[in-house]
Amino acid sequence: MTHPVALVTGAARGQGAAIVARLHADGFRVAACDLLTDELLASTAQYAHGVLALELDVTSEAQWHAAVAATIEGFGALSALVNNAGVLHRAAIADETAAGFENSWRVNCLGPFLGIRAALPHLTEAESASIVNTCSTSAIRPFPNHSAYGSSKWALRGLTQAAAVELAPAGIRVNAVFPGPIATPMLDERTQDRLAQTSGRLGTPAEVADAVAFLVSANASFITGSEMVIDGGQILRIG
Repeated sequence: MTHPVALVTGAARGQGAAIVARLHADGFRVAACDLLTDELLASTAQYAHGVLALELDVTSEAQWHAAVAATIEGFGALSALVNNAGVLHRAAIADETAAGFENSWRVNCLGPFLGIRAALPHLTEAESASIVNTCSTSAIRPFPNHSAYGSSKWALRGLTQAAAVELAPAGIRVNAVFPGPIATPMLDERTQDRLAQTSGRLGTPAEVADAVAFLVSANASFITGSEMVIDGGQILRIG
């Protein structure tokens, strides 16, 4: 294999699109996956080669297997998995619904689990294999009206640690990034303005992508089970 190969979820926009761009620039072949197919095709049209756009609902085990198979068919291997897809759902506990709560968990935690399972046979065969999960500062510090989102990210944090321990003997490193206030379409303009006032500024998707690129690189070859917070000090300032 002359180029490392990464599969990135939630790749149509925001952090995911930035991760695709950074890994491609670093010499990766990238399977860019998202449920938002129109936006995905638009964001990946800039690449003449080395990026494969794939439709993927991360809550579907069948679609995960199809996406991994297409990646292997297109690039011949898979050496890195970036579980970046997620949904931000806010509601007070009194107003939360079972459906809303469950959907957050299905996308934010079940999705990465299904991805790890689908990719595992190929990651085991790869040299310097790596998994990076996108958690959140909500998995470090609680925020009001985030019971579904926060608890799902806490679960993903736990899954990251469990996978890091279990997969270490196979040579697969598993780490997580914990973005704080990042300027992405996940946050509406009003929320971005509020967070910018309390945090000084918002982070950029490229700053998250830089962290992911480090964690999947040979420079992080002795790092697993790590939790990299990318929040400009947000969790230190909020009282």
